[in-house]
Amino acid sequence: MINTIISESLKKATSYKDYRDAVSQLVDQQSTTGNEKTEALVNYTVLNDRRMKRWDKTVKVSDEAKVKIENFKGNHTWLVLTESWCGDAAHIMPVINKVASLNPNIEYKVVLRDENEDLINQFLTNGGKAIPKLIAIDNDTKAVMHTFGPRPSVATQMVNDYKAKHGQLTPEFKEDLQRWYNKDKGQSSIADLLELLA
Repeated sequence: MINTIISESLKKATSYKDYRDAVSQLVDQQSTTGNEKTEALVNYTVLNDRRMKRWDKTVKVSDEAKVKIENFKGNHTWLVLTESWCGDAAHIMPVINKVASLNPNIEYKVVLRDENEDLINQFLTNGGKAIPKLIAIDNDTKAVMHTFGPRPSVATQMVNDYKAKHGQLTPEFKEDLQRWYNKDKGQSSIADLLELLA
């Protein structure tokens, strides 16, 4: 069942480059991915396109991390569910691309969450359709080896702690989280992605 759902989604998947091109086109058309096309989501898509452009240029992988990535001998597809308006995705997807590009045994594919309802329903986070969600698939056995997302573990802990204390995430917290991503420069995501290669 799950293998059928994954293989159907893989047929619709695009490369990261094609996804980035599609997001840039949506910005030109003042639109967004997903089932909802609100003005707020269109604005997030514009913001996220800028974020991804910046991270595409500036994400750095340490020499130590590079060695671990290059030594990975598996044969994986990293299938990521996302939408153009998602703030976490804008910070994380360029990092995934940087890591995947360092090893030819990792193929990075992208699908949209709202177009892949059956898939996201197999990989819910606390009962929700949180994105981005990376599914690491072994290409030889078709087994799901790992998942990652919707945030790096450090940010997940920050979110959980804040929710436990305040009941919900406030706009102020969300701004703090964006600042954290900018300071972290993708390093927490890289650390979590290295765990997928262990």
